[in-house]
Amino acid sequence: MSMIRDMFKINIKNFNIFTVVSILCLLAGFFHWIYWGLRYNVWYDIGIYSITIVLVIAGIIGILLSLMEKEEED
Repeated sequence: MSMIRDMFKINIKNFNIFTVVSILCLLAGFFHWIYWGLRYNVWYDIGIYSITIVLVIAGIIGILLSLMEKEEED
């Protein structure tokens, strides 16, 4: 567990506009999937999964990358 913690040092002080865009992308993926399912009563369509997965993965990766601490070399 400490190896993962050392690899991904996340600092909330790095919160910036890229973090906001990533959160919006993540939420857009979930809300689009829920809206599509309620509107068309289709929860297992490959088309909606392809859009949702791209948005959700982009949001998760964006959040992780924007909050990670930058290592400075001397």
